This record gives sequence, C-alpha cells and structure tokens, in this order.
Amino acid sequence: MKNKNITSLKRTALIILPLFFFSLFLLSSCKEDPLVEDPYFSIEGDPTGLTVNKASKTQAYVVRSNRPWQVVNKEGAAWVKAFPEKGEDDGIFKIIVEANETFDTRISNFAFVVDGTEQPVLFRVEQSGNVPYITLPDAVSVPAAGGPFSVDVASNVPWTYSLSDDSWLVEESVTTQKLNLVAELNANDDPREVTLTVTAVQYPTVVETVVLTQSSGKVVLEEDFSWLAYGSPVFYTTTGETRIDNWTQEQHDMGWTSTINLVDGSGSTPLVYARQGFVKLGKTSYGGDLISPPLSKLDGTQDVTVTFKAIPYMTKAGTMDDNVLKVSVIGPGTVSQEQFIIDNWPVYPADEGTHTDYCIGMWSAPEATRTFTITGATAETQIKFLGNDYDLRATVVTINKNRIFLDDIKVEIILP
Repeated sequence: MKNKNITSLKRTALIILPLFFFSLFLLSSCKEDPLVEDPYFSIEGDPTGLTVNKASKTQAYVVRSNRPWQVVNKEGAAWVKAFPEKGEDDGIFKIIVEANETFDTRISNFAFVVDGTEQPVLFRVEQSGNVPYITLPDAVSVPAAGGPFSVDVASNVPWTYSLSDDSWLVEESVTTQKLNLVAELNANDDPREVTLTVTAVQYPTVVETVVLTQSSGKVVLEEDFSWLAYGSPVFYTTTGETRIDNWTQEQHDMGWTSTINLVDGSGSTPLVYARQGFVKLGKTSYGGDLISPPLSKLDGTQDVTVTFKAIPYMTKAGTMDDNVLKVSVIGPGTVSQEQFIIDNWPVYPADEGTHTDYCIGMWSAPEATRTFTITGATAETQIKFLGNDYDLRATVVTINKNRIFLDDIKVEIILP
C-alpha cells in the first residue's frame, strides 16, 4: 500500500512540473522586449574643422551622444591635441592648438570613434604659419652721463643692426633679444640723437628703426629705476614688492634713500618699495618718502628744473587712495611748488589679462609727467618726495592711505 502511494505521488509531480514551466513560458512571452535606443553622435553646430592663425587657440565643443566616444589624433601631431580624448554620452571636449613659431602652415586631422566605430568624416585643424618680425621700443633714452644701456629687440629671426652715427656709441654685446651699447658722456648743452636700424638677415624687407636720444649735458641727475625688478608692474598687485632696506648693496649704491618712519607700527623702517622699474611711496596708514642722491654734478649755485612721473594708487575694484605728493629739498635751494595732486587715475580694462600692458603704458601718458624748479641748488642739494605725511591716521587725510608711484626723475640746469 505504501509503495502504491509513492508511485502515485511521482506521477502527480511529473504532471505538475511541465505545467509550471509552461506557465512561466506563457508569462515571459506576454512581456514586451525592452526597446534598444538607436545610437547617435553629433557635435553642436556640426563643425567640420577649425582654422586658426599663428597664435595659440583653445576651442570647446559640445558632444551629444548615447554611446562612448573618442577623439583620435590621426597624425599624432604634437602641436594640437584634444582634451579630454574620450567621454561617455553627452560631454565637452576641447581642441588645444599651440602657437606656431614656424613660417609653415600646418594641418592635422581628428577622427571620432563612437562605440568602437570610426565615423566617416574627419575633423580638420589648420593653422597658418608665422611671419618674420622685429619689434623695437617706441623710443630709447640715454642718460647724459653715458655708460652702458640696452635696447630690447623682440624677433623670431636672426637680425643685424646699423647706427646712423656711431661716434659716441660702442657695442658691448649682442644677444638674440638685446643689443647692449655703451654711450660716451654728453658734455654739450643740447641732446643728441642717433637712429638704430635693425634688419632681418634672411628677410631684408623686414626692417625696424628707433631713435636713441641722449640727454644734454645740462642734466645733472637722471633716474629711470631700470635696475629695480621686484614684484609686478600692475599697480594693485603688491606681491613681491621689496622695501628699500631689503634692496641689494649694489642697489643701495645708486644713492637713493628713505627716512625711517618713526610713527609706523614698527618705528624702525623706511616705507618706500621697489617694483618693476619704479617705486611706491608709503603703505596703509603711514606715508613714505624717497630722497635723491646729492646733485653732485652742479658747479656752484644753480637753478634747476625737476621733472618726474607719478601715478596714484587705486585698487583693482576702483577704490582710490588719497593722492597728495609733497616735494622739498634737503640742503640748499627753494622749490617752486611744494605739493602736487596726483590725479591721473588708472582705468583698468575689463580684460584682466591686459592690465600689465595697460599699467606700463600709463607711464608714457603725458599726464603722468610733472615739473617744478629749485632755485639756488648746489652739489649738496637733495630732493625729497613724500606721500602726503608720515602719519596718515590724522584727520587731515580722508581714508588713511596715500600711496604714490614714482619713476623717471630728471634734474636739468636752467641756463641763463
């Protein structure tokens, strides 16, 4: 009886199992197959290439895709690249082109590989070649005292030079980007000039000229601070500027000094700072001065004209300092004007990348130059420039800041 029941159960199981699997089949066949989206790949705007000039260039492109994609540099050119080189679905890549220093046009092609399949159309990058050039300064000033000086020559080709008059100039050395000359003393009352002509060796039609002007022998002091190279030429960037007591011994030997500001928080430091070929007077809450070397070239008592360039301090955001500059003498002499209002304010361009060129250009603007006279100067006379006062916390100033930039100081004898 027991064996009969077992046999019956086995038969029942054999019937139920096929029915169970058949039901699963019916259920699965009733479900819809998942939809597989068709592959697509495109770049917004449908560009087929990029054409650029000799300068460097970075161009971004937006990818629309539902597949993995890759940008392949077909020629493996080193002067152009894609970044990133691959992506998933929608994304952005950039074509980055280096500046072309050669004179040849260059071309490179990129392929787009989508989900392992290269697309039929290549992306062409073409860059025009450079051209030979020579760039010289607009003008070059040579001190009356003579001595070594340099002319910057920006060029991408070998060059040679000539002078319209070399009777008072001697070549010291020549590098690829600089001509170093030595001038003789100008003992005459009038300035003298010479024209420098620079010509590309292999491209004789590429020619530039500049006039070198030496001051007259009446000039007894002439300073452009070209021997200072600290910090930034951009006025509002104070990083790296260097206080006068931290200058090198060679720079101290140029003879410029400054008074220790006794009311400053430290009470032991002068407050004039070196920048890129110019100086800054003062800091927040305290003024600083700059004192010239004695006018040792004067013979007896003379009347002189003092010319200088000054620019007031203004932050990047446009906040202005007070802008009073006081002038006086140490030793013999009387100044014709004791105070100047320095109001040739910077107007920084919207493009921050141009601020260096803009600030350098401000020194050449006519409004940067100011003049006064000293009556009865002698070889012991020194000239002092002071940014308003040593203590700017007093009520006589507006905002407790009075920083002034100075450059190109010249003292010239007034002839009878």
